[in-house]
Amino acid sequence: MNFKIVFRNMTMSGLLVGLMATTGAYAGGSVTLTHVHGLSYSTDGARILIPSHDGLAVFENGKWSKAEGPAHDYMGFSATRNAIYSSGHPAPGSGLTNPFGLIKSSDGGKSWKDLGLSGESDFHSLAASYGTNAVYVVNHGANSRMNQPGIFFTMNDGLQWKHAAADGLGKELKTLAVHPSEANTVAAGAADGLYLSRNAAEKFDRLFGGQQVLAATFDLDGQHLWFSGYAGKPSLMRIALKPGSAPETLTLPALSEDAVAYIAQNPVRRSELTIATFKRSVFLSKDAGRSWTAIAQDGSTHE
Repeated sequence: MNFKIVFRNMTMSGLLVGLMATTGAYAGGSVTLTHVHGLSYSTDGARILIPSHDGLAVFENGKWSKAEGPAHDYMGFSATRNAIYSSGHPAPGSGLTNPFGLIKSSDGGKSWKDLGLSGESDFHSLAASYGTNAVYVVNHGANSRMNQPGIFFTMNDGLQWKHAAADGLGKELKTLAVHPSEANTVAAGAADGLYLSRNAAEKFDRLFGGQQVLAATFDLDGQHLWFSGYAGKPSLMRIALKPGSAPETLTLPALSEDAVAYIAQNPVRRSELTIATFKRSVFLSKDAGRSWTAIAQDGSTHE
């Protein structure tokens, strides 16, 4: 199986969309992940949130459920200390404008506030800073606030957007991540490696090369990056932000023609990680990636 082709087909204009796990409707009292569009923890670290075409799937205390709130088609889902930012499409019959543009929830996804560009843009690649709420998006066409395609960012919930030149960034951008406390520090995964910018995506330097990088998230210690890749086989690594650093490779669970599409770190118990794959499997580690427990496989949830 050619993963380069598969991953490219699962992106928009070569961009890997954030992990989107779609919560299917209840099937015999259970939750089925029919798609996966993102992966986050709640602020208290108690719940794992997986957005989808029809709302949020929640894993809490060993049980799966559907979250309270509208069953929207969430895209570009990114959680911070006090909010969730997203994009996507409204639930059928909601009467809301399609697409969303940028939306924000301050109550775990029960309700959402319009931050602009509704009816204009659907941001499949969106990343927010855990501590600063800076939001970076990849825009695919001109709209009323963005006059060209490319990376844009806002530091004030969409009141102002700025274009970033992204000089030095490799081809086929696949994922974005924003530092938890430094709003101008941004990571990007591309077809030829992992890149880091310290000046709000104006200029990038390559931090790691040799394989395509499919997902990335900053460790909440602010000193490291977690990222996944594929070069003949899937990989999961952690690297210090210092130039010349060598990545630490973690052992992945057995993945058949699959790879890691999303990575999330528990903000309270930071040695706890969750990963989700392109084939809709979800694995939980409580020892910083040394061992893994499957909580969903091929879309079927485990309790």
